[in-house]
Amino acid sequence: MAARAIWRGQIRLALVSIPIELFPATKSGAQIQFHQVYEPTGQRIKYEKVVPGIGPVDRDQIVKGYEVSKGHYVLLDQDEIDSVKLESRKTLDLVEFVDEDGIDAMYFDKPYYVVPADDLAEEAYVVLRDALKAANKIGVGQLAMRGQEYVVALKPCGRGLLLETLRYADEVNKSSGFFRDIGDHKPDPDLLDMASMLIEKKAGEFDPKEFHNRYVDALHRLIEKKQKAKGEKIIEEPEEAAPKGSNVIDLMAALKKSLGDQKGEGGKAKKAGTKKGTAKKEPAKKAPARKRA
Repeated sequence: MAARAIWRGQIRLALVSIPIELFPATKSGAQIQFHQVYEPTGQRIKYEKVVPGIGPVDRDQIVKGYEVSKGHYVLLDQDEIDSVKLESRKTLDLVEFVDEDGIDAMYFDKPYYVVPADDLAEEAYVVLRDALKAANKIGVGQLAMRGQEYVVALKPCGRGLLLETLRYADEVNKSSGFFRDIGDHKPDPDLLDMASMLIEKKAGEFDPKEFHNRYVDALHRLIEKKQKAKGEKIIEEPEEAAPKGSNVIDLMAALKKSLGDQKGEGGKAKKAGTKKGTAKKEPAKKAPARKRA
């Protein structure tokens, strides 16, 4: 089944308009969703809308409320909410261009593939893509979609363009409140060198296919086993946890071990082993004689 565009419109750059379509760049199909089931009958549990002291109510009696103070709400029905939704103007105006690293990663929210709507749009589309690449810039603008307005970033992505919705400033917590208690001390130069060597040793290209959600994989295996066992209870054996040791970590030793630098440690271990049994045992002390009553 062909993917369906979630938005159709145009990118406008000054007097140039480029007809485009947006498609979701991510999917959530890999996640496992559970339903609540009443075990004695195997029926799925349904939820009723209940008001304390009144009981179940009809859906047409329900409106949305914004809590302005504890227990006090401003009530709005769906027609009132719909009246302020923004109409999709079908136009994305690029209002500024920023450096590729000019937007903090925490502001990026959801990605969409941008595709030229037809063959006539392709030439202008390619010009915009290559111009962004040459300038190492990201286009920024605002887009009305599904009744809301989003700040978006437009950037080259392989042979095409990628649009990412951005979070607004009031949606992001400032880091200063979380990091203010971290001291200003400088790390030990030797430790820093060892850490840098470890980073260099493990440097490489990111390949998302190398990573799997082990929890989801384990759930799939458990579900398959449960099907074959015809409902019998199955408990997976947990992986052996690392032994708990001291809270005091020898950082240098840990970094050396990570780098595989264990020179001199094997010899010390052997020398220590040859000394076993060389110490003279003291004769066992005789137990004191019991006093006769």
